[in-house]
Amino acid sequence: MLGRTGPRLRRIGAAAALLTLVGALSLGAPGGVAADERPAPTLTDAVTERLLERGGAAVGTAAAGDTPRVAVTRSAGDWAFGTAVLATEPGSDRMPHGWLFLAERTRGEWRVALEGEEGFAEISGRSPLVGDRERPLFAQQGGAQQGGAQQAGAQQDGSGEVGAYANGDMRTGMALPTTVGADTVMTSGPHGWSGSAAPWSSLDFAGGDEVVRAARQGTAYTMCRGWVRVVHDRGYTTDYYHLWSNISANGTWVGAGAFLGYTGTDVTCGGAAYGRHVHFGLMQNGSYVGLAGHNLGKWVIENGAAAYQGSALHGSRRVYAGGALYNYGALGLTQGVVDTGGGTSVNRRTGPGTGYPVAGSAADGATVSVACSANGTAHTGRYGTTSLWNRLTDGTWVSDAYLWTGVNGPVNGWC
Repeated sequence: MLGRTGPRLRRIGAAAALLTLVGALSLGAPGGVAADERPAPTLTDAVTERLLERGGAAVGTAAAGDTPRVAVTRSAGDWAFGTAVLATEPGSDRMPHGWLFLAERTRGEWRVALEGEEGFAEISGRSPLVGDRERPLFAQQGGAQQGGAQQAGAQQDGSGEVGAYANGDMRTGMALPTTVGADTVMTSGPHGWSGSAAPWSSLDFAGGDEVVRAARQGTAYTMCRGWVRVVHDRGYTTDYYHLWSNISANGTWVGAGAFLGYTGTDVTCGGAAYGRHVHFGLMQNGSYVGLAGHNLGKWVIENGAAAYQGSALHGSRRVYAGGALYNYGALGLTQGVVDTGGGTSVNRRTGPGTGYPVAGSAADGATVSVACSANGTAHTGRYGTTSLWNRLTDGTWVSDAYLWTGVNGPVNGWC
């Protein structure tokens, strides 16, 4: 499809430079030169070496044929910051992979860390290149996903693998990456960032006003033309690819709902797009994670039997891939969505159990705010059996069996 093309990306800062190196870095010393006499790797070489190692771990042997693109967007003295991308061929069925990097030169050699690595969080705390709004977010980007792969709350990703999430806490605080108060089509259900492979971290959206917006506040970075990344709190990052007329950003603070670009078909860094859309991906601590069980706004994402299938739940209303989702906005971290399991409403009571008088009702799909929780009579809902009850901010109580909060337990402490 022909469409608008984005403006040429601006170079950011006087020290910014785009440096591209094709092929892997040879680790052997040149013939006749002792290993301890060879020149220290340049910044680009050091970043490329680390990028190929990380890419190999994330993608496998296929990464060896990708093209490293290293862009230094900030530098000062012995410090450097930028983006490192493994680009694929335009039209390829494989998507590009990339990370932010920080580098520090010590005794003439560059130490490089990519986001999601322990060193990234450590270096970011000392680097003069990291802004005040970036620093607390980067501090949460060091290390693998919290919790083990078998902990309560882990979700199958559709391929037999189990995704490891932050101790079963599936809250994102995000909205859909579209305009609040409008419909958009979820053209494809959960699938991998690069096709059908696990984890199923990604969704495709199109239609509506075709505007792509930040799902939550954070700092934004242009990975390449058509690809914007936003780093959020709680270790989360969101990717937006195939954009037309996307913003040029180098740590720009963006609020929830900020304009990032338009749905498009851009494949500057590789991959394929067969109709304008945004390819949306969820990461945690530098790695893509399965979307199933997480919420985007007031929709809970669920896998299908195969990649690109699946659905989204708002209360007990289910919309399958190909259907339209209304953007209700973000769900607060101490809020829940009422899910009656097909009913019209659930009773609100004056205490944590059915022995307490009814004090009203909450409609299916309604948003409620939780003040605290306590144990009471047991009930069974869509997500299992529980004796947990939630005291709402209006003083009434609702069984946790009829709420999606993203947490298998109190969402705002005990009463």
